[in-house]
Amino acid sequence: MAEIIRSKTLVVDIHETYQKQTGRNHCAIYGPNGKQTLTIPVSKVNGKHTLTKDIRISYHQPWQKNHWRSMETAYNNSPYFLYYQDTFAPVYETKYDFLIDFNTELLLRTMKLLKIEHALTFSSNFIRDGFLLQREMLLSKHARFDNPFYLQPFHSKSGFIPNLSIVDCIFNLGPETAHYLQSVGSPFS
Repeated sequence: MAEIIRSKTLVVDIHETYQKQTGRNHCAIYGPNGKQTLTIPVSKVNGKHTLTKDIRISYHQPWQKNHWRSMETAYNNSPYFLYYQDTFAPVYETKYDFLIDFNTELLLRTMKLLKIEHALTFSSNFIRDGFLLQREMLLSKHARFDNPFYLQPFHSKSGFIPNLSIVDCIFNLGPETAHYLQSVGSPFS
């Protein structure tokens, strides 16, 4: 989100080949036992050659209910959870066929909260030149940004945990989130 705030345009490449072990279907939150990864189970209709736009969400397990319960447990005592939960809860109550639809809805709601006004667009074909490095750095589970400290509900137990989902910032910093993101160091500089 820090990079989105800094950018002038936002293009989502929906024609890339979907890659496992990335932020496309994972996020991390700060639960009572430390960092907790939430994973959306997916189905690749064309195996290794499935495009991002064609990745289907699997509902063989109640992942939405489990994810939302995990977020309630993690953030119920944070300063802004009660204020912002109604923004995110409906996304976890709606059944989306495709991962891109779920992610887009979360992204649009987050952008609205952060008052990010530039348009979200989708590629009409695979984006090659210049975007590959940024795409992989941003979507990698190992991407690291220079995050300044802020209070998190379990920091006295496990310390500050950086590089979590944007909901960690929103539920803990509320209206200061956009300002905080502007202070986050970029891995691209």
